[in-house]
Amino acid sequence: MTTLADLAELVRAPAALSVPGDVVAGAAAAGALSPRTPALAGASVLLYWAGMAANDWADRRLDAEERPERPIPSGRVTPTAALGLAAGLTAAGVGLAAAVGGRRAAALAVPLAASIWGYDLLAKNTAAGPAVMAACRGLDVLLGASGGRLARALPSAATVAAHTWTVTALSRREVSGADAALPMRTLAGTAVVAASAAVAVPGARRPADTGARRAGNVEAGRTDERADVGVGRAWSRGIAAAVPAVLAGWYAVRYGAAQAQVVRDPSAPKVRAAVGAGITGLPALQGALTARGGAGLLGLAVAAAAPLGRRLARKVSPT
Repeated sequence: MTTLADLAELVRAPAALSVPGDVVAGAAAAGALSPRTPALAGASVLLYWAGMAANDWADRRLDAEERPERPIPSGRVTPTAALGLAAGLTAAGVGLAAAVGGRRAAALAVPLAASIWGYDLLAKNTAAGPAVMAACRGLDVLLGASGGRLARALPSAATVAAHTWTVTALSRREVSGADAALPMRTLAGTAVVAASAAVAVPGARRPADTGARRAGNVEAGRTDERADVGVGRAWSRGIAAAVPAVLAGWYAVRYGAAQAQVVRDPSAPKVRAAVGAGITGLPALQGALTARGGAGLLGLAVAAAAPLGRRLARKVSPT
């Protein structure tokens, strides 16, 4: 009999901690953080779980040879149940996004769902696989931005997409192992991704400045108060700039170290470990992007999912 633990393993439940940050980062960049953001994040999680279930259904014959411990080849979940779960989660995810975000959210949730299924059924084992998966994550970021100015979220979407390309490229060598050239390329990509997340985007919202500008409207004769405001303004800007850089550095060190191990030893276990680090380390990158969008404390909260995801990954594999 199929248990909840079997289904959690099928959909890689702990790995879903890497998903809400896409929506939050997109909303922060677009100036669209609102009470509906958590619901859009929930829709994103449902679509992610749908993709995991569909992935295992599509790979069931291959997994019988290469990953027999997975829920379907081990007999703990039937192929029919996995396919039905994937379809149900897809409908629920798209429906929730449309319900809370209206037409704009639906216009992104539908192609996101199509891209997920397209990857699992068609693109996964082709040269286009990493690009299609990267597009999925980019669309996920834009889903969060659907209530605001989408153009402002494009840099964050591109950053998350680039990270996803590196993880997907590595994941294609989880069973066979890789040559040293692949992790060197993905490591270089990770460095670029981290650097882009740490740098402020021209025109990005910086709410910390708002209070400083208001405080700067003091009477002309109150010189001391204006000086205090200037110091506070500089301090706030310094903190606001430091948070994205620190979180991006954390992401780069954690994920980069795992890839460096693959350069030294490109065996399948090391590749799987690097893929796991890329998945569980993504919240740190999302946190940096969220902070860069002007929501520093929320960015720290998003990044906190990274160590939690690593602990849960010891119980249920994220790959």
